[in-house]
Amino acid sequence: MPPRLTKAGQWLHRRAENILALMLATMFFTFILQIIFRYVINLPLGWTHELSAFMWVWLVLFGSAFVVRESEEIRFDVIYGATKGRVRRTFTLVTGLTLLALFVYSLPAMWDYVTFMKVEKTAYLDVRFDYLYSIYIVFAVAMIMRYFYLSWQAVFGESADEEPSAHDADTHI
Repeated sequence: MPPRLTKAGQWLHRRAENILALMLATMFFTFILQIIFRYVINLPLGWTHELSAFMWVWLVLFGSAFVVRESEEIRFDVIYGATKGRVRRTFTLVTGLTLLALFVYSLPAMWDYVTFMKVEKTAYLDVRFDYLYSIYIVFAVAMIMRYFYLSWQAVFGESADEEPSAHDADTHI
């Protein structure tokens, strides 16, 4: 990959991490505010619960789409980790194509659901639910791209043995 493209990708990854940290901080401080108002002041606030839930959904899906690397994904790699070469590439290809097919197949239904939810709004913040769930479409498209790339790499790319395993996840900076 060209160094300029690699550098741009690293910059975008760091910005995605910054956004994720901002979402986590928002969720944390909203949660603390909720505790203070409910248990200290005895004045429960409904919007704090909504904002925390909103941030949680976006945090998980945005993080999975743009921040979590493939090597950091949770997987059952007892068998996968014990394999090498062609068998590992076959496992990667089967998994990639299966998830690719599932995401592509479900994308129209997800789109219909998200666009349908524009008729509903949250109780306190009055945010349309299609805005809340729109991150799922972004997540699904990112997963389609990721598993297409992984499947392509399993067939035409470098050896799967050269890819970092889940055990190497802590070595990434």
